[in-house]
Amino acid sequence: MRKFIFKFGWVIILLVFQNCKECPPDEPGGGEPTIGDLENIDYNPTPYDLPQLVDFPQMLIPDDNPITDQGVLLGRMLFFDPILSVDSSMSCASCHLAEQAFADGQRFSRGVEGGFTGRSSMAIMNVGFNRHGLFWDGRSATLEDQALLPVEDEIELHEDWPNVIEKFRRHPDYPTKFREAFGISSKSEITKELAAKAIAQFERTMIVGEGSKFYRAQILGEEQLSDEELNGHLMFFDASRGFLPDAQCFHCHAAPLFTDSDFRNNGLDSVANVADFPDLGRGGVTNFQWDNGKFAAPTLWNIELTAPYMHDGRFQTLEEVIEHYASGGHWSPNRDALMDSISLDAEQKADLVAFLKTLTDTSFINNPAFQDPFK
Repeated sequence: MRKFIFKFGWVIILLVFQNCKECPPDEPGGGEPTIGDLENIDYNPTPYDLPQLVDFPQMLIPDDNPITDQGVLLGRMLFFDPILSVDSSMSCASCHLAEQAFADGQRFSRGVEGGFTGRSSMAIMNVGFNRHGLFWDGRSATLEDQALLPVEDEIELHEDWPNVIEKFRRHPDYPTKFREAFGISSKSEITKELAAKAIAQFERTMIVGEGSKFYRAQILGEEQLSDEELNGHLMFFDASRGFLPDAQCFHCHAAPLFTDSDFRNNGLDSVANVADFPDLGRGGVTNFQWDNGKFAAPTLWNIELTAPYMHDGRFQTLEEVIEHYASGGHWSPNRDALMDSISLDAEQKADLVAFLKTLTDTSFINNPAFQDPFK
């Protein structure tokens, strides 16, 4: 009897071992993903029809990451999925809210474990046109590179990419979506680089402007600006032929993108030495001290929706921003030469705000293509 039990026990162990070797890789206890395990899924990517707005530049698309319907869908899912964070509680969209033009309305964003970022979340609009570097300090040259960083940032999502990739491979839907977007043949081919490419594709579709009053009036000629908006327009672009002051805006925020994506010291802090800036900004990336205290000029599209303003969110209203520029800001050795005091009266400042509000495009923030796909 004991011999029978002993032999029966070994049979059970052998069966369990054999079954474990055959476990699919997306189940606990599974082995390495099977080569070719996704080849039965169709791969037939459809080129994405990227809109070309009148007067807008041609967007430069990387040769190794063409935009497809399937890639954009995958990128949209990843953008809104908290699977990217250490405890699956936060996503990219947690700090980039559609209703606030994909900023978050906070001076500093709260990360997955309760800490706060050192800078305000930048709005995500027209980022596919940026050619000077992303983030406030321009540390990422491409959207593909930028998409990699928040996942492993200790304050933001604080996860490790190998863990995220494992979660993708075990997920019931993502292996199929990666196959459809990139033609991989096996789950083992899912990588962080492909995830970043998908997110970048989605972000390149986030083009803003067409639904704004400015676009309808000044580009298409289908509408008229009010007298107040027109006065603000003339001051913004210094187009009044002398009967209104130059508000000095267009030098850094020229149409149609309303940014040159360059980096400037716009007089936010008063320091005697360029080494004394509390946040080095661009200089922390280039290691060139004259770049200290310089930050990217953000787009002004939907600026009405993206308060608070500046890299540290110090201004709550557009009126405060205009007061800052009208004053000339604080002196420092590398303050931008354009930062001179501007003589604007109260009515002119109000007209400038009125013009800025013509850049609001609610069709962008309400576009179903940019909403949470899991709702």
